[in-house]
Amino acid sequence: MNVAVAFDHRGVHLRNEILEALAADGHTIVDLGTDTDAVRIDYPDKAAELGAALKDGRAERGILVCGSGVGASVAACKIAGIRASVCHDVYSAHQGVEHDDMNVLCLGSEVIGPSLAVDLVRTFLGAQFNGGERYVERLKKVAAMEKEMAHG
Repeated sequence: MNVAVAFDHRGVHLRNEILEALAADGHTIVDLGTDTDAVRIDYPDKAAELGAALKDGRAERGILVCGSGVGASVAACKIAGIRASVCHDVYSAHQGVEHDDMNVLCLGSEVIGPSLAVDLVRTFLGAQFNGGERYVERLKKVAAMEKEMAHG
């Protein structure tokens, strides 16, 4: 799978472990940086880059990491077609894909450690959308909300 990854200056602390796990599992990595905490990089900028990679087809799913995961999720969800959430437990990481067709996993580098981050990434990428009628109907409602908000 083509996976876009992006880290702000606080999220970079999970970078190496996440990239190593993706490579070990055979994923194609679309690396949108950051690789240092020496310079402040704002999570909305990384969310925009990651959203663009999903929208233009360079990646099928994304992983966005900031300090708490919350800012990353808030910013990513402002992008049409992006369904992002903070997941710091494996149930949410797979259920978000299975029921809600989540396409961006947001993590907090100051909330979880590297081992759990790798478990969450693998769980998220291993999950598939269920496609059941009730889930599809809910996603249609979400899309309608998104369209209405974009057009006033």
